[in-house]
Amino acid sequence: MADQDPTFQIQRVYLKEASLEQPNSPAILLEQEQPSVDIQIGVEAAPISEGIFEVAVTATVHTKVKDKTVFLVESKQAGIFEIRNLPEDQMGPILGIACPQIVYPYLRGNVADLVQRGGFPPVHLTEINFQALYEQRQVQQAEAPAVAATVQ
Repeated sequence: MADQDPTFQIQRVYLKEASLEQPNSPAILLEQEQPSVDIQIGVEAAPISEGIFEVAVTATVHTKVKDKTVFLVESKQAGIFEIRNLPEDQMGPILGIACPQIVYPYLRGNVADLVQRGGFPPVHLTEINFQALYEQRQVQQAEAPAVAATVQ
């Protein structure tokens, strides 16, 4: 009976990718104008083997003055999770909400550190409501087939 007990364990959290580009340095560093900052966050989950999943949260931070890039940071933080014997209807929320909530603080720290090591004040990513993000994605996926059906 013990093999049927629900299991949710973190196997590992790791930095999967990180890059910092400053294509217009050093000239752009002399600009006095306040830069614009665009931040994009993404979540992806994939099975690795039976009951083992990788969940990754990606951040892209693009800072520009006018049309010139000050810096571009791309970072992906991932976790490997063992998830077994859970009802199928709970898998989506676990992979789309619980796992990203565990991985995201590591991503935030790595992005702030990377930006600071590039010679800039750290960019502190705000907290994210992964439940709201997950629910929004569910609504979009539910509407997508309806839109495709009306286009045909």
